[in-house]
Amino acid sequence: MKPKLPDPLGLRSAVTFDVKDKVALVTGAGQGIGLELVTLLHRRGAEVVVVDIDEAAARRAADGLGSRAHGVGADVADRERMEQVIQEVAQRYGRLDIVVANAGVTPVPATIRTMEPDDFDRVVRINLTGVFNTVHPALDQIVRSRGHVVVVSSCAAFAPGMGGSPYMVSKAAVEQFGRALRVELAASGATAGIAYFGLVETSMTHEMLDADDLGRRINGLLPWPLNVRITAAAAARTIADGIGRRAPRTIAPSGWQPYALLRGVINTVLDSRLAADSTVQELVRAIEKRR
Repeated sequence: MKPKLPDPLGLRSAVTFDVKDKVALVTGAGQGIGLELVTLLHRRGAEVVVVDIDEAAARRAADGLGSRAHGVGADVADRERMEQVIQEVAQRYGRLDIVVANAGVTPVPATIRTMEPDDFDRVVRINLTGVFNTVHPALDQIVRSRGHVVVVSSCAAFAPGMGGSPYMVSKAAVEQFGRALRVELAASGATAGIAYFGLVETSMTHEMLDADDLGRRINGLLPWPLNVRITAAAAARTIADGIGRRAPRTIAPSGWQPYALLRGVINTVLDSRLAADSTVQELVRAIEKRR
């Protein structure tokens, strides 16, 4: 018998959750991680609701999957629209078992001093308030079906955030939202989990780090494991497998797990070093000059 290894991050769960014949709603599912996730859940037998701000992309994705898929256009920042979507799903299927709040955006690179307040609001409105707008109206259905909710945070929630703090702020808040939700749902038999990712090969990552001079400089400063990238398909598989075991949290790539566990100690040292690093200071000045 293999010895049971310790699991301090709660990455394993003894409870299984078969998605076959379950109804799963995923936001930001017209492309990237969301599209890969609805494809995988559909392959595993779930009825999938593909939600995206780009209605045409959502419908194309659903049409590509064929039966057991429904595409819906909705902006997660629009609370009334998301309430309507959840109502429509409940009426269409008679249930809702799985919700994945995946939609998100990145800010224009800027320091806190030079950023446009509207850009800060935009990121928080989509990345944080959009999670609430997605999850909150669905919770009665989730409790009724003893289902599972996933909120997509990021390893950025506990990584240095200079030049892009609205994203880190929003993802740290999503982490706390997910932690509270799991505890609050426990008595009903429903569950919730948080998905954390490092760099994922998506259009958002390419626009932020690859297609921009300053982004490439930031990327060049990233040490291991911060610089390790995974595919959108690998990220989706992490979420889907986590749903299958009602995992309280999933982290990918795996190199981030020690960082997550030891973040209090690591970040104290790291913040001090970054603040004193002349290369980082030069990069911050370059970001501010651009703005």
